[in-house]
Amino acid sequence: MTATHTGHTQTHSTKRHWAEGLTVFAAIMLMIAGVLDILRGIMAIAEDDLFVNTPNYVFEFDLTSWGWIHLALGVAAVIVSIGLFQASTWARVAGMAIGGLIIIGNFLSMPYYPVWSIVMIAFSGFIIWALSVVREEDFDESFSTPPRSR
Repeated sequence: MTATHTGHTQTHSTKRHWAEGLTVFAAIMLMIAGVLDILRGIMAIAEDDLFVNTPNYVFEFDLTSWGWIHLALGVAAVIVSIGLFQASTWARVAGMAIGGLIIIGNFLSMPYYPVWSIVMIAFSGFIIWALSVVREEDFDESFSTPPRSR
C-alpha cells in the first residue's frame, strides 16, 4: 500500500495561485496607472484648465514640464506592465522602480492636481506592495513549472 502526500502539492498550488494573482493584480494596476499618467501628461502638455496654479511652491516647474514627466512615466509603466503579464523578473523589479517614480512625481506635482496626486500615490503603493510581497522562489516556480496533479 502506498501513501500519497497531498499537503505538498496543495501548498505548491496555493503559492502558485498567490504569486500569479498578485502579479496579475500588479500588472493590471500598473497598466491603469500608466494610462492615467499618460492622460494626465497630455492634459498638462495641452495646458488644460483643470490644474491649479500654486505660487511659491518649492518644486515649481512649468506645467508643460510636468506633463512630459508624467507622459514618460506613463509610457514606461505601460511597457513594464506588459512585461509583468509575461512574468518577467526584469519587469517585476522595474515595476517597483516605476511605482516609486510615480509616487515621487505625484508628490512633487501635488499642488497642481492635489486629489488626483494622492489617489495615484495610493495606487502606486498597492503596485509596489503586490510586486514585493511575492517571494522570488514562489514567483519563479509559479510561472516556470506547470502544476502537478496526483
